[in-house]
Amino acid sequence: MGRLSSFEEKTAIVTGASSGIGRALALQLAERGARVALLARRKDALDALAEEITSSGGRALALACDVGDREQVSASFRAAEEALGPADLLINNAGYGGHRWFLEWDLNDVERMMQVNFLGAVYCTRAVLDSMVRRGSGWIVFMASVAGRIAPPRESVYAASKFALVGLASALSLEVENLGIHVLTVCPGAVRTPFFSEGDLEELPPVARRRMVAPEELAGAVLGALRRGRRELTYPRWMALAYAVQGLAPGFTRRQVGRTVLGERGGK
Repeated sequence: MGRLSSFEEKTAIVTGASSGIGRALALQLAERGARVALLARRKDALDALAEEITSSGGRALALACDVGDREQVSASFRAAEEALGPADLLINNAGYGGHRWFLEWDLNDVERMMQVNFLGAVYCTRAVLDSMVRRGSGWIVFMASVAGRIAPPRESVYAASKFALVGLASALSLEVENLGIHVLTVCPGAVRTPFFSEGDLEELPPVARRRMVAPEELAGAVLGALRRGRRELTYPRWMALAYAVQGLAPGFTRRQVGRTVLGERGGK
């Protein structure tokens, strides 16, 4: 139940498709025969990606869209359905982060991050869910984060948005599974994307930099999880051990996360 055994002739919508994880997912879906609607704010990058896909024999549609804007989402999803057909697969990937102390976080950016990372996924999911329920079939992916399960310091607002996304996905999965809709929650660790600026990378502990994964690796793991009908994916998979450790020894986890991110300032 819930297995997406083939992407051939499926209509997929990928948000945040202009770079990083979204771009890698769009390319791999197109390679597997899916029709792909590409959503992001940067139309020039989307057009270039759509050209890359179509020149290789695939089918793609570039749609400039700010997922934090409900009206833009509605218009873009209508255009995607008219051009490519009803969505079989939605990948809620759009989002951004920040690395700063909470007291230094601009409140306008706090509101914007929640609007994009959480409410954007709400708007997009509502835009496809009625149709999926009527057809009794569909797959929805929420690109959350390990930070949505174990909150690191200096990412408080980003972690809050991803905790919200994990909660939404977990509850929605229970609500719609018996209606033929499969929900997959993805919690990546550090991925080599524009999410991390050069300055951010320099501040990461050496062990974290060494363990970063390529977006193409993660994209392949996500499509593999859909094929197997999994409900949750943490990638790299060994990071899921931290959830068990947190449950059994929360104090130890707190100290380790603090020391890893903050050095001598953390872990008390």
